[in-house]
Amino acid sequence: MCSVDFTDLTKQDLDHSDNQDYAKKFDTGLSEDLVQSISESKNEPSWMLDIRLQALKKFNELPLPSWGPSLKKLDFKKIRYFALASDKKNSKSWNDVDPEIKRTFERLKIPQAEREILAGVGAQYESENVYHSVKDVWSKQGVIFEDFDTAVIKYPELVQKYFSKCVPLTDHKFAALHYAVTSGGTFLYVPKGVEITQPLQAYFRMNAMNQGQFEHTLIIVEEEAQVHYIEGCSAPRYGSESLHAGCVEVFVNKGAQMRYSSVENWSKDTFNLNTKRAIVNDNAKMEWIGGNLGSGVTMLYPSSLLVGDNARADHLGIALANEGQNQDVGSKVMISGKNCRTNIVSKSLSKGGGISTYRGIVDVKKSAENAVVHVECDALLFDDHSTADTIPHIKCENDTAQITHEASAGKISDEVLLYFESRGIDEEAARGMIVNGFLNEVVKTLPLEYASELNRLIEMEMENSIG
Repeated sequence: MCSVDFTDLTKQDLDHSDNQDYAKKFDTGLSEDLVQSISESKNEPSWMLDIRLQALKKFNELPLPSWGPSLKKLDFKKIRYFALASDKKNSKSWNDVDPEIKRTFERLKIPQAEREILAGVGAQYESENVYHSVKDVWSKQGVIFEDFDTAVIKYPELVQKYFSKCVPLTDHKFAALHYAVTSGGTFLYVPKGVEITQPLQAYFRMNAMNQGQFEHTLIIVEEEAQVHYIEGCSAPRYGSESLHAGCVEVFVNKGAQMRYSSVENWSKDTFNLNTKRAIVNDNAKMEWIGGNLGSGVTMLYPSSLLVGDNARADHLGIALANEGQNQDVGSKVMISGKNCRTNIVSKSLSKGGGISTYRGIVDVKKSAENAVVHVECDALLFDDHSTADTIPHIKCENDTAQITHEASAGKISDEVLLYFESRGIDEEAARGMIVNGFLNEVVKTLPLEYASELNRLIEMEMENSIG
């Protein structure tokens, strides 16, 4: 029986910051010298440095997005693009991790979760992985679960074959920035026919003021294989901007199934400008399950490219916008294979003047015969000065496609609260029950322990609204 209990997680656990004297050793600002020094510190092959330098050039050329939330407060000169908190890197035992860093992850219950419910764990602190391990039962079946920097050295041909092939460095300004200064992250390779029955997790933690984190996650799921990967993130609040611009590339091969769950809970100081994309082949299935809360500005649109026949993608997401937050999230699906299906469900909560936006693209190509697409966007507002918007863009070039889109927005009415009160349920408890029911479709897809964690994080964010 699993006993990981996230219900006692507190704001102090998430907002706690360690000593950051180490950050003084690392300058802020971006330059070619910095990019070269990052590559040298990792003993990377020349092709990696070439990609970094091309990306830096492209970053300097590309403009900021002209749509979505304002990024004017993001000062690139103030961001620290690379920092190491400890000389101990990529330990295989928690006993070998720097004690102060280990205590931070213990607060977040990562080692406990690894022991009881996970097949493996990666833990990144600032710019480097401090811990990475996979259980022997899976490594003996050929599963590779390494931090990304190690994978570049140990499996260069495999990494080079896939790296930047799903998300090109020219994709947008923050993709270019990512490839220029990328550090840390996860490499996961699941061989043909292997079904990993326990989730794997990576947890990314920023600690220092004005820190940037640019981890790269590369996942390859071979034919008929199955895996569930969980990503967690957090950072303390300082009142000065931080930047997260990670990148996720997923390759789901013929008949494989991949579930990617994330609970992104950066602080309100953080600009969360992440890029996630999957290529889905014949008879394969990709699931994106996301909870986005915490960060001051989020621009995140997990994408699925259904290139194979009978491919499927499910996108389930929660966005919570509290005071001072702008959550601009959604999904992108491009369908070129035949007989493909996609289901997109977005749930948003807005409170205290927060802004939540669903921004999505569905692109059905001419070759995509008999595509079936359903998009559902639901918003719940807690006051008169919060905002919820839905901005779908649907393009269809094949008249055999079946596409439906529905959207709703509303508030918790006095009549509903009165109904609960008439049955002995007070207002705060009633609001909590309504929110839980509203989000249930997404939360129920997570393992029990992580559904509990997400519910607890939402409860803390909705304090004084849901009890």
